[in-house]
Amino acid sequence: MKRVVLFLLTNLAVMLVLGLVTSLLGVNRFLTANGLNLGMLLVFAGVIGFGGAFISLWMSKPMAKWSTGAQVIETPRNSTELWLMETVGRLAQKAGLPMPEVAVYEGEPNAFATGASKNSSLVAVSTGLLQGMSREEVEAVLAHEVAHIANGDMVTLTLIQGVVNTFVVFISRVIGYAVDSFLRKGEESSGPGIGYMVTSMVCELVFGILASMIVMYFSRQREFRADAGAAGLLGTPRPMIDALRRLGGLHSEPLPQGMATSGIAGGKSISSLFASHPSLEERIAALSGR
Repeated sequence: MKRVVLFLLTNLAVMLVLGLVTSLLGVNRFLTANGLNLGMLLVFAGVIGFGGAFISLWMSKPMAKWSTGAQVIETPRNSTELWLMETVGRLAQKAGLPMPEVAVYEGEPNAFATGASKNSSLVAVSTGLLQGMSREEVEAVLAHEVAHIANGDMVTLTLIQGVVNTFVVFISRVIGYAVDSFLRKGEESSGPGIGYMVTSMVCELVFGILASMIVMYFSRQREFRADAGAAGLLGTPRPMIDALRRLGGLHSEPLPQGMATSGIAGGKSISSLFASHPSLEERIAALSGR
């Protein structure tokens, strides 16, 4: 539950900050001065919705490094780091990608790919994953992460998040305006009142939770695609199946706040509707053709 709440709060916090700034600048009064201007509201909602999503995307790589303590390999210090660099480089070349940054971080078995574009990406693996898996299994995990980059999954999920954010902001303010108008019926007013502000904020929280179900659905679908992409890069699904089975026998932890959708392991959720990853059993079944 905590992981889901933190994930939602990260995205909502950016939206609320942007919303507060625009309120202080008088945008809300401008939108409602002569009745609710739906056209301008939709533009406003798009700026807030996509703005929050793209700010998160733009900050994704530095935040990932900071939150996990990932150390980018500049010059390999040992045979493991050299192997990681060579393996990621070979997989990236096969996928038609420029060389991503490669990093290692201390932690339970997990790995992730992030970055604002295919030309500015990062692949990171944990020490727990390197210690708990064979090199063939680690290679499959690396292929999975490279497939995420090749599929443009970071940008795709950002666009989906931006769309749902836009509708959350738009619908919340329409309802807020309707409630405020009802509460202030007969009063003369030059702009939105407290009913508008409170109702809009409450609706944003409620609709934000509902919207997250949509985002998590697409997040689960991209995991299936990345698994299939890894099988394509390796020429067989067997290593990816073995890696997923091994992962199921290891104690893994979800990635830090805001990165839950990026890892090879997604952690637990209060409901499958809020899960960022399909179950390992579903992923293995998909790779096995069952």
